[in-house]
Amino acid sequence: MKIAVLLSAGRHPVSSTAVLPRLEAQAIRIATRLGAAFGVPDEAAAPFGLHAGPDAAAVADALGQGLGRLEHIALSEGADPVPALAARLAATAPDLILAGRRGQGGGESGIVPYALAAALDRPLIADVVAVAPGDEAGTLRLDQSLGRGALRRVVVRGPVLATVHPDAPAPLAYAFGRARRGTIVSLGPTADPGAGPVIPVEERPYRRRPKVVKGAPAGGSAAERLKAATGESGAASRGRLLVDPDPEEAAREILAYLRRIGVVAPPASHPHP
Repeated sequence: MKIAVLLSAGRHPVSSTAVLPRLEAQAIRIATRLGAAFGVPDEAAAPFGLHAGPDAAAVADALGQGLGRLEHIALSEGADPVPALAARLAATAPDLILAGRRGQGGGESGIVPYALAAALDRPLIADVVAVAPGDEAGTLRLDQSLGRGALRRVVVRGPVLATVHPDAPAPLAYAFGRARRGTIVSLGPTADPGAGPVIPVEERPYRRRPKVVKGAPAGGSAAERLKAATGESGAASRGRLLVDPDPEEAAREILAYLRRIGVVAPPASHPHP
């Protein structure tokens, strides 16, 4: 069982220093546990990390999280990493490729795993929290998160690519000695595809979206949605139609309506002397 973990150069959300994304550290724990379950015979077949970018130092923390070897493909800043990663993965042919759902502190598009799966013609299992050997030889058992604690068990026959969900086991503790023993392998120069296509992006201020009213009919009119919001139904929602009314008359009708639906309390009754 050959396992590869895709690594990206993350940024800390506060200090902006280089940091290994947590999802990828969780993927390393899954990979090391799975390698131990298969009884990896030698270091050459142990799980390894793969990074394509300007500098390998940005992902060197992965060695202290459990990986013994890290492969670095040198690319210029802003270059598309998918072609270089796909070529290397096609050459090494790992049975399982693990990746985070998205990066941290950068573009965070989450497209890279899907683009790699398409380039390698492999199935992609999203939001995995655990991986174990299957009952049959050459199969893997993956637990996929469906949200709110629900899981779905998927049995696949490799090779396969999977992304890791935040509910996966926490990363292993960083070990400085393990990081010193790990090795970074710089691969030979590859054809740099350069920067990817420029995608037009529109920036606009954030605007809170209105909440969906519970019980509101889908595709209903504004009046129906208002009735669902105020809890009215049937005859209780009917009122008088006033055309160009006197201001005092309109105010009385509005006040009566608000009292009828319970927004305004009814007038207090005064006892007779």
